[in-house]
Amino acid sequence: MAGNPVIREILNRYVPVWALGHSMSVLGWDTETHMPVKGAQPRGVASGQLAMMSQRATIELDGLVRKAEKAADLGDREAGIVRVLRRSIDYYLKVPPEMVDELQRVTTEATVAWRSARKRSDFGMFRPHLEKIVALEREIANKIGYERHPYNALLDLYEEGFTVREADAVYAKLIPESKRLLKRVASAGVYPTKHPLESARYDTGAMLKVNEEALKLLKMPMDRFRMDVSTHPFTTQIAQDDVRITTRYEGKDFRASLYGTIHESGHAIYGLGISKALAYSPLGDGASYGVHESQSRFWENVVGRSVEFVELIDPTLKKYLPFVKGYDTAQLYFYINTVRKSLIRVDADELTYNFHTAVRYDIEKKVIAGEAKVAEIPSLWNDTFEEYLGMRPKNDAEGALQDVHWSGGSFGYFATYTLGNVIAAMIWHKMKDGALVHEALRKGDVTELKNWLGKNIHRYGATYSPKQLQEKAFGESYNPERLLAYFEQKYLP
Repeated sequence: MAGNPVIREILNRYVPVWALGHSMSVLGWDTETHMPVKGAQPRGVASGQLAMMSQRATIELDGLVRKAEKAADLGDREAGIVRVLRRSIDYYLKVPPEMVDELQRVTTEATVAWRSARKRSDFGMFRPHLEKIVALEREIANKIGYERHPYNALLDLYEEGFTVREADAVYAKLIPESKRLLKRVASAGVYPTKHPLESARYDTGAMLKVNEEALKLLKMPMDRFRMDVSTHPFTTQIAQDDVRITTRYEGKDFRASLYGTIHESGHAIYGLGISKALAYSPLGDGASYGVHESQSRFWENVVGRSVEFVELIDPTLKKYLPFVKGYDTAQLYFYINTVRKSLIRVDADELTYNFHTAVRYDIEKKVIAGEAKVAEIPSLWNDTFEEYLGMRPKNDAEGALQDVHWSGGSFGYFATYTLGNVIAAMIWHKMKDGALVHEALRKGDVTELKNWLGKNIHRYGATYSPKQLQEKAFGESYNPERLLAYFEQKYLP
């Protein structure tokens, strides 16, 4: 992997850093899946201590990284190692250990508080925790440094090199065009706004069987992968051969559980496809959150919501869910692809999804810049949501409390969901405007699709920055026109 002796020494000394990250990933997974509520406080202490140990071990690599930065003959992987570590080292040198520790403790406790607040639909229960997090995030942005807007510092943590200016440009194109598309789709009257199956109740055990069969269709390697249950579905890459996802079962509207499973499987496919030569190194992760999200959205929407995939999953649905037997494949397709404005992001259809992330992006920008207070978030949320989608949440659970991300300190994250949609459509465009997808699914085998993604995206891990990777794979980056073209091909007659 490395010919340069300094890089080889860096890799040897990086293994303890990797091991600490491995341990924190296991603890994070357990926090969301099996940890009792009273375990939050000691878990926060343990997570904080591990984070500080990781910080110290990463900073100790600074001298070697400085030596490597002076080398003129680094290969792509070697240069990637230096780039990734420099970003981490700079962050840790600027953000003091006590702040890292405090953020871990505060967010661990806030995650548990969020669960209770969401269940009771009471933002006031969560507010003091969020105020602490926002204060820390502002301080971190100031410590890191930024140009033009403090939110740039936080965006860059999730999407390297991505700025408010670029995010504004993406949304400025997508939001008005999506509004026009929604009107045209509604006028065409082909895609329904509601479906009887949305209220059909299912048995959790039966739905588990459906999800397991979906994993088989996606050819998930069960000796390197597992699925559990959590309040909010997520994926954790613990190691190259240990990637875990969760799903949820709400008892009705089975597509939410099925497509949550497919979505998280897309993340897992990415993690499992990273070259094993990058294991235990700084490159053994995805290029960015936006690129990672593109994989989940590609599998969930471009693949999973296609006519061909519905035909593949149809026999499984009829086998385990008796109430589906009265519906043919075409009717199931339109159930899976209903188009309507909705309040909940994770249940939103493709056409309205980006409005949801835009609301959160707008709020985060204002809160981090000090243009809005945490106490104002529920009303700001409701007003912005009404502006974009013409709807107002009836309570906090439908509004500002519906996502777990802020409780974990993930400010700067939500825009990457839309970037994921944009990049997924760039993949669709590169696959001959979806022709390769339809051909593979008509054969009933996703291997060709996984191989394409593995060759062009997955195997590189974090070797290239997200913009470099996109230029390498597509010859362009963050082009929202591809997503609008995908929407038009699929939804307009």
